[in-house]
Amino acid sequence: MTVTSAASAALTDLDVDAVVIGMAKGDDGPVPLGGTGALDAALGGRLARILADLGATGATGDIVRFATLGTLKASTVLAVGVGEHAAFTAGAAGTAGAAGDGADAGPDHETLRRAAGAAVRALVGTARVASTLALAAGRPTAATLRAAAEGSLLGAYAFDSLRAAPSGPAPVRELVLTVDDPADLAAAEAALERATIIGDAVALVRDLVNTPPSHLSPARLAEIAVERGGAAGVEVTVLDEEALAEGGYGGLLGVGQGSVNPPRLIRLRYQGATGARAAAGDPAGTGPAGTDLALVGKGITFDSGGLSLKPPVSMEWMKSDMAGAASVLAAVVAAARLGLTVNVTGWMPCAENMPSGDAIRPSDVITLRGGKRVEVLNTDAEGRLVLGDALARASEDTPALVVDVATLTGAQIVALGTRTSGVMGRSEATDAVVAAAGRAGETVWPMPMPPELRKSLDSVVADLANVAPGGNRDAGMLLAAHFLAAFVPEEIPWAHVDIAGPSWNGGEPYGYTPRGGTGAIVRTLVQLAEDRAGTTP
Repeated sequence: MTVTSAASAALTDLDVDAVVIGMAKGDDGPVPLGGTGALDAALGGRLARILADLGATGATGDIVRFATLGTLKASTVLAVGVGEHAAFTAGAAGTAGAAGDGADAGPDHETLRRAAGAAVRALVGTARVASTLALAAGRPTAATLRAAAEGSLLGAYAFDSLRAAPSGPAPVRELVLTVDDPADLAAAEAALERATIIGDAVALVRDLVNTPPSHLSPARLAEIAVERGGAAGVEVTVLDEEALAEGGYGGLLGVGQGSVNPPRLIRLRYQGATGARAAAGDPAGTGPAGTDLALVGKGITFDSGGLSLKPPVSMEWMKSDMAGAASVLAAVVAAARLGLTVNVTGWMPCAENMPSGDAIRPSDVITLRGGKRVEVLNTDAEGRLVLGDALARASEDTPALVVDVATLTGAQIVALGTRTSGVMGRSEATDAVVAAAGRAGETVWPMPMPPELRKSLDSVVADLANVAPGGNRDAGMLLAAHFLAAFVPEEIPWAHVDIAGPSWNGGEPYGYTPRGGTGAIVRTLVQLAEDRAGTTP
């Protein structure tokens, strides 16, 4: 785990092993960015020349490193590019206020976040690192401090818990975020404290997604939720298969009946606004449970497709099919750790989708929570069945906003690729999710729900089918959203986020994103909670 701190000392005085600086692409070569004055002086004013001689351009993702040869205590300088100089610093002149002012003007914060992550990844095996990236565009704001800190911590992630021996050098052990003015130290420390909580949340999701199904059954995921939620002061309730039968959760039971590992429904309840509302004379809040925000996450701990069996290659990464549930757990725990004045309830419907003599069959009809009967035409469209149960139960509390997150459809990857999540639902809710994602630095795209598509889910024997009959795959992502909408009353604002592609990186690492589980959408969910609490950074 990376330890963080802030310092206002000059780079030449910091007792670290490596220094991270920013550079941009200028008309005449790489341009060293803010926070590099002392380093440039120590190098005789030749910093820009050194970078150019090393072949640096300053383009986004460009990384060069060089030895300091005793000119400062750090033995290595690593420079990371942020793109065109004019574009990166656009608006930065207007952010010269105090670091804690929370201004959003200035450089592209996600570019800064990714640069920080790429730099820390490149410094694997280095014990202590100082970063000037919060100063890249001048005196830091809350937003630039937050981006530099988050990116650095996200880039320091590694998953080695199942190896007999470490796979390589250890991640950066200590990170020092530098500021020029001692007056900015308090803001820097606050940014680091928040970034640590966000980093922990994303790391939790990455760990859970990377954990194989042999080590993460629905029951084990429930145990982890109890452990992590309890440590943060979150109330956790777990329904086992008997309680699910009593409660009419036919989707969870149907999907889980083919596995030897029975399903679970996990509820996480954080009541951060209850005391504040009572003091203000409004103890009830929103709905019977006072829920401002209900988060629902698909928790299929392994998805074989059931009797509608997936091809073997498609199963290789299906341990990631519980990324939505993991994101909900991490977001609720983070909201509690941040002490947000908001009431958040998380729902994690967890099951393992396996083929066996007991497995649900194509054409079976099951009854979901609330009484709707569903004809299951494809057992590989199981995520919407468990989400239907959880959405129906979450809606019973009449929350002010419902957001579900799921690795739901391959159609999402076809439409938007592996880095952009699709957002569907009702306009008030989708607008809130898109706005929160923009502030958090995550990429989402609003998608339509054409009403004429709904007819494709009509069943000849039940209230609706889980897929269009005959194997019709047209508009699969949008059709899945229509199915989920049937379990959330029209009067409740609701959004569905499909993270099938963004939840897993099967290629090479980039920016702050490792190979494997990415932790996608966690930052957006935490931002939503902050928005509901009125404490947007």
